[in-house]
Amino acid sequence: MLKHVTFLGAAALSLSVSTGAFAQDVTADTVVAKVGETEITLGEIIIARTMLPPQYGQFPDEILFNGLVDQLVQQQLLADALEDEPAVIRYTLANERRGLMAAEVVNEISETAITQEALQQAYDDRYADAPEIPEFRAAHLLVATEEEANAAKAQLDEGAEFGDVAREVSTDVTSENGGDLGWFGAGAMVDEFETAVMALEVGEVSDPFETQFGWHIVTLVDERMQPVPEFEQVTQQLMGELQEAAIIAYLDELTAAATIERPEDGAFDPSVINQTELLE
Repeated sequence: MLKHVTFLGAAALSLSVSTGAFAQDVTADTVVAKVGETEITLGEIIIARTMLPPQYGQFPDEILFNGLVDQLVQQQLLADALEDEPAVIRYTLANERRGLMAAEVVNEISETAITQEALQQAYDDRYADAPEIPEFRAAHLLVATEEEANAAKAQLDEGAEFGDVAREVSTDVTSENGGDLGWFGAGAMVDEFETAVMALEVGEVSDPFETQFGWHIVTLVDERMQPVPEFEQVTQQLMGELQEAAIIAYLDELTAAATIERPEDGAFDPSVINQTELLE
């Protein structure tokens, strides 16, 4: 779009356009203005309004209406001055039309697929009989050598608090929090670390062990079964999954019923997509 401020600013200085037309019944096809033989409809004005940046919401509707009429009139004047339509406009419009129509179908599918009943069913299917998954909360300290790890373990065996020792010697970013790693489940840590954690009782401290990151000592702070998320916590995720599944199913149906021709392997050099000079 052309610069909004140019047209809307001019409209703000002159509000002399008659508003008598607003008294009549209007539809999206109602002609608002004409440039030569080209009609500008109310529908086009409404679409142009939806494309304005949010800050234009501070203007009264009268200013916006007059400004948008000016904008589309001036655009039409400039468009009429173009003698030959460049190929890039034709191809751009084809893509835009295809995309807008596809988006409309997607919206219709979403309205059908995403119902409260479907969401509840998806939630129940996912979580009603979900197996209990253990989670662990652990703290650790990380040092570079086995000697440093043994020295840290000696402090712990003598009664030092794990968090204090971690803050003192650990090179991991968790040292400021006393080595606290928060809650995690199986598969979140490297194998050696996970094995060490799962072998501990709550409150127990491991012997030093090595991973690819260095030498660790870990303590199991607590363990629990992973809580089932509330319905509201996963609604957006389930909505996305239902929408995607419905679109894929519909696309499969359309594909099976359509005759589609695709380029054979090697028919085009893939680098042709970069040849914008073909649009000239």
